Amino acid sequence: MVIKSSSYMYDMVLFELKDIVGSEYVSTKQSDKIAYSVDYYWVSEAWHDKGLEGPSPEFVVFPESAQQISKIMVIANEYKIPVTVWGGGAGSQGGALPVAGGILIDSKRLNKIYDLDLKAMTVEVGAGMIMQDLEDELTKKDISTMHIPASSFCSTVGGFIVHRGTGVLSTKYGKIEDMIVSMEIVLPDGKIINTLPVPKTAAGPDLNQIFVGSEGTFGIITKVTLTVKKMPEARFFRAFLFKDLSAGLEAGRRIMESGLKPSVIRLYDEAETKSLVKRVLGIDREGSYLVFGVEGYEEIARLEFGKASFICKEAGGEDLGEEPGKEWWKNRYKFFFPPYAFKIPQAFGTCDTVATFTNIEKVYRAMKEAAESKFPDIRFIGHFSHWFEWGCMLYARFIFDEPPKDIHESIHKYNSAWNETVRAALDNGGVINEHHGVGLKLSRLVKEQYGNSFTILKDLKEALDPNGILNPYKFGFGTKNNWN
Repeated sequence: MVIKSSSYMYDMVLFELKDIVGSEYVSTKQSDKIAYSVDYYWVSEAWHDKGLEGPSPEFVVFPESAQQISKIMVIANEYKIPVTVWGGGAGSQGGALPVAGGILIDSKRLNKIYDLDLKAMTVEVGAGMIMQDLEDELTKKDISTMHIPASSFCSTVGGFIVHRGTGVLSTKYGKIEDMIVSMEIVLPDGKIINTLPVPKTAAGPDLNQIFVGSEGTFGIITKVTLTVKKMPEARFFRAFLFKDLSAGLEAGRRIMESGLKPSVIRLYDEAETKSLVKRVLGIDREGSYLVFGVEGYEEIARLEFGKASFICKEAGGEDLGEEPGKEWWKNRYKFFFPPYAFKIPQAFGTCDTVATFTNIEKVYRAMKEAAESKFPDIRFIGHFSHWFEWGCMLYARFIFDEPPKDIHESIHKYNSAWNETVRAALDNGGVINEHHGVGLKLSRLVKEQYGNSFTILKDLKEALDPNGILNPYKFGFGTKNNWN
């Protein structure tokens, strides 16, 4: 249902929303609508930069509980009004943009720590809490979730969960989904459910995993219990330079194969070593730059540190010592923020993917070839920043320094670059995305990734959200009329 501000129904819906959360927690101000029309998705930024009107909601609502969100969803279903959930607004995929208008739920009043259990080592927290705020509170107790990505300062706990976020220390501690014990969720019809109190059972499927990574299309996560860890006694870092990317990948693979548990392995390709590593760290060398870290009890960490260093030397790495490694740790976030990050009018995209060790270099080469052969003016760089026993993640980026001035032509070129690089990844054993999510940006490619199994996701969506109102046009679903 499209509700115009000049209609009777606009005032009726506005009254009902205010009745649920209070008048001060519903906004129809134009300034607020504009604020929610731009996230970190390049298209929304470029669109706004050109002075064009972005997608905006009719109502911005700030609930403080699952019960209030439940009532909002009941109203939305009665009137068939689209609903979009907004966390921190730091997503790069357009997943929080209210492209269908309607109601926008800002989750940031769900920002309480409800329980901290130092015996079970868990924390129960509202999904709208900014991750860094949670970490600041936990640090007072000398503990951490160990989920500390670059966007911690501007992203919510729930935002990380629905996009399967990955933090800097994921190689040791896992991704955000590995830290989830249980969740409270509001379903699209308004029902409030709780998943089982522990995630490891033989009592059926893990319901957490239906909602983790669903990007606000299957339900609204309102509360989560996460595991926490004691802060490590010691952290050690070391840097190596390899003659090329292949040698660096082999060193990283050997470390993971050895059974060691590094907290970090980050390997930069030759192009990123030459550009960003040089700019941020001042290391002006040819080759592929690798930094790794280990942490824990000092005695054990020193042993792992020595073993990992030996593996890197054996694989042909030039030992640059501990100091460059420590400098990387201190400056690790600079790579993603001004003045080092890319910015408008540049057109840029982070096409991260993940593959097995057998396929990961093949995926990188294919994506690079696809980009550079189709677009003479493109720059393609990448690093490998999250490692598993079976493979690792490629954080690849393409950049157009001078995209077309016409916004429509520019978006077409931008989308074409995405199609070329992502399809190259899919054809060689990669996936659409590893930790930024799908959102609006990659929605059209979801069916290509899943093939016939997409019907399972579609059937889930139809069962949970029969009116098709929750976060439409995202994650390959479009609207109710084009699910098929």
